Amino acid sequence: MLSKAITLIESTRDDLRTKGQQILDRLLELQAQKRKGQGFRLGISGPPGVGKSTFIEALGMEWINAGHKVAVVAVDPSSHLSGGSILGDKTRMERLSMNPNAYVRPCASGCVLGGLAQHTDEVVMLMEAAGYNMVLVETVGVGQSEVLVTEVADMCLLLLPPAGGDELQGIKRGIVEAADLVVVNKADGDLLMPAKRALVEYRSALHVRPLS
Repeated sequence: MLSKAITLIESTRDDLRTKGQQILDRLLELQAQKRKGQGFRLGISGPPGVGKSTFIEALGMEWINAGHKVAVVAVDPSSHLSGGSILGDKTRMERLSMNPNAYVRPCASGCVLGGLAQHTDEVVMLMEAAGYNMVLVETVGVGQSEVLVTEVADMCLLLLPPAGGDELQGIKRGIVEAADLVVVNKADGDLLMPAKRALVEYRSALHVRPLS
């Protein structure tokens, strides 16, 4: 039912999109009658290869083990030529996608700028209305203008790789300035020391004091 409702909301046909909106409105009414509070929305962004999907799966499983129901919106880039999208993020969240208390929905960006898809906000509301109280929103990638996730999520988390210098220059504005939390990922094994050096560089660039 949830998948069908999301498909209607994302449809390019006006009649189908109207049906999807009617379903959403009804679900929101029922949710209000039950007086259920809105869940928590976490937006996650970061450069390609930083490990967003792996991080999301690990965090999602932790939340499920704590008794929550978790939904994920994974936004994939669309081709500017064909308009198609691979939608492969779900395959990288195998444990989470198979868990009965989780729902993972890949969405094509549709060449919409800002890091999200056109109907991401409505998709998140459908997930919440369906009973998922913890929603993770994975953006297309990272860039200076990909800050739309801050308008959808309660908190924006930025994953960064264990590197600095020129790589930091390309991403330190825009989403970095809008992020509520910055996390240096892959800080283990041979990357532990580079991650620690990157942490110092990121703190210096972002003017963040280390925790005492």
